[in-house]
Amino acid sequence: MKKLAETTKKFPQTEIWNDSCSCKELQYCIDNGGVGATTNPVIVLNVLKDEISDWKSTIEAVIKSMPDSTEDDIAWEIIKKMGSKAGALLLPIFYDTKGKKGRMSLQTNAKYYRCKELLVDHGIDLAATMKNSQIKVPASAAGIEAIEELTYLGICINATISFTVAQALKVAEAVERGIDRRLKEGKSVEEMNPVCTLMAGRLDDHLKNYVTKNNITFDFDVLEWAGVAVVKHAYDIYMKRGYKTKLLVAAFRNAYQWYEMIGADIVLTIPYKWQVQFNESEYIVEKTIDNKVNADYLSKLQSLSEFNKAYDEDGLTINEFEHYGAFKATINGFLQGYDELITIIRAFILDSNNG
Repeated sequence: MKKLAETTKKFPQTEIWNDSCSCKELQYCIDNGGVGATTNPVIVLNVLKDEISDWKSTIEAVIKSMPDSTEDDIAWEIIKKMGSKAGALLLPIFYDTKGKKGRMSLQTNAKYYRCKELLVDHGIDLAATMKNSQIKVPASAAGIEAIEELTYLGICINATISFTVAQALKVAEAVERGIDRRLKEGKSVEEMNPVCTLMAGRLDDHLKNYVTKNNITFDFDVLEWAGVAVVKHAYDIYMKRGYKTKLLVAAFRNAYQWYEMIGADIVLTIPYKWQVQFNESEYIVEKTIDNKVNADYLSKLQSLSEFNKAYDEDGLTINEFEHYGAFKATINGFLQGYDELITIIRAFILDSNNG
């Protein structure tokens, strides 16, 4: 049995998702115990690049059907179609679990990270794309407000561009407020399964860049544990407080980000290349979530103020979320990916106009 399938068989509370809307990659994930999938602008871009021959006729058809639409409108229609096609593979799981699993995450426009109203409106629009949708909203100050509102409206959220314990707690609290508002009005929350992403690998990336930029001599092997330490700390708090929201680990950079989470009531959204590596590894699948991060490693990490901003419950205020280095790097990467996607769409539009 493959290691990821073994993980989910032994510990069904530890969910595996595919970090892509590629149908080929998602099918591999499902075949190995996967029960969900997620996207972002960079993922959509890369899938489109890798599978352009599969999507060429769809893109041309969308352009033809939307003669007066902007490049952005066309791009989002294509994103919806890509998400819907992959999401259809998850529908049997969605129905079998009554909406608890089998969801496809679609990300709101990264350009809206400062505006609650735009995030809510776009979230509503994307949620209508498919029955098993899950809507990704950035964990910025405006995003936290949007998460509460979307939850109140009955839309399952996936908080993203999130790296810190402080963000994870604000997301969970916002979901609780949204759920409480629904319950007070007699509305159902039975099928809701909100998740909060912690981009463990991107936090590792940020800290490595931070020590390099600031000429700090530091053991990079220790930095490989930074994201894991933050996730484990946030997970302990989530379990003690009994939040409705589940944590989700993303942005994989090493095996610890899977192996150290086994047995947790958590979601691991894993890129295809890492799924293959983990499946073929020699790791023994056993409960590891209760394992503590090496005390010496944690002490060294806590010597970095930039790590403490991510690790401490009050490491960042809500208004500081979008100014944290990992947030800035990621939002810029998402926006650049979106701009490149628009460039590809523009080329199709211009070619179609040329006959």
